Amino acid sequence: MQRNFWGCCLAGMALAVCAGLAQAQAYPVKPVRMIIAFPPGGPTDILARVTAQKLSEQLGQQVLVDNKPGAGGNIGAEQAARAQPDGYTIFYNTSAIVIGPALYAKVNYDTLKDFAPVILTAAIPMVLMVNPNLSARSVKEFIDLAKARPGQLNYGSSGTGTITHLASAMFSTQAGIQTQHVPYKGSAPALVDLAAGQVQFMTDTINTGLPYIKDGRMRGLAVTSLKRSVLLPELPTFNESGLTGFEASAWQGIVVPTGTPPEIIARLNTETNRALQNADLRAKLAAQGADALGGTPAEYAAYIRSEMPRWARAIKDSGAKAE
Repeated sequence: MQRNFWGCCLAGMALAVCAGLAQAQAYPVKPVRMIIAFPPGGPTDILARVTAQKLSEQLGQQVLVDNKPGAGGNIGAEQAARAQPDGYTIFYNTSAIVIGPALYAKVNYDTLKDFAPVILTAAIPMVLMVNPNLSARSVKEFIDLAKARPGQLNYGSSGTGTITHLASAMFSTQAGIQTQHVPYKGSAPALVDLAAGQVQFMTDTINTGLPYIKDGRMRGLAVTSLKRSVLLPELPTFNESGLTGFEASAWQGIVVPTGTPPEIIARLNTETNRALQNADLRAKLAAQGADALGGTPAEYAAYIRSEMPRWARAIKDSGAKAE
C-alpha cells in the first residue's frame, strides 16, 4: 500500500514536470505584449524594439511593443504588475523600477514582490558634459572650479528624480561640491540650454549627448561606466578621474508579473540571452552606446536588490521628491 502511494506521488511529480516542459516548449501560441514605460522614439524604446524584433524571430510569434509612458515610468510599471502572469505580458523595464519607489510618495507596485526578473539586457553609460565656454577640461579641473564657486554652477536634467538628475547629484555629493539642479521636461530642452550656457553641466546617456559633443556644442569630461566607451574612447571614466568606484548607467531588463510559470521565465531568459549574442543585435545596441549584457533570472534579481538602496540613498542625498 505504502509502495503504491509513493509510486503515485512520483508518477504525479513526473507528470507535472512533463507538463511544465510541454508548456515551455509550446509557449508562445499567440503574440506577446512588451510594455515600455516611456514614449516612442526615445533611447529605451529604440533598444526595446530591436530586442522585440529579434525575440519575434526566435519565438515564432510577434512581440508587440506597447508604450505606456507617464509618471517617470510608474504608469507602465503598474500596468505590467497587474497583468496576467501567463507569459503574454512582459515588461521591458529600466532603472525607473528602483528609482520610482524611493522618489514618489506612493506607487501602485512593489518592485520586489510584483515582478519576477527574467534578464538584465543592456546598460547605457552616461557622460558628464559641460558648456564649452567653461574653463574646465577634466573632472579634476571641474571640481576645482566648482569648489571655487560654491553653489554657482547649475546642472540640467530631463526631470526631477530621473537618472540624469541623480547621476549629477551623486557626482556632486561624491566630489564634495555644491551645485544647483535645474529640471527640464526631457533631455532635449536641457541640452539646448546647456549648449546656450543657461546651465553649466549635465550628465546624460552617451547616445543622447554624443551629437552635441561631436559637433563641439559641449565638451565631454568623463563617462560614468567602469570602462571607457567605444563611442568616446578618448574620455576617461570617473574612476580614472579620481572618483574611485563611481558608476551610474541607464540599465534595462525584462521582468514579468510575479506568478508567471518558471518554465516560461526560463524560456524567455534563454531566448533573450540568445538574442543578445546575435551580432546584428549587438551592433544595433552598440550604435546607441549600449552594452549588451545577459545572465540568469537569479543574477538579475540580485542586481535589482543591490540597486535599490544605492538609488534610494542618491535620492535622499539630493532631496528629490515627486508627487
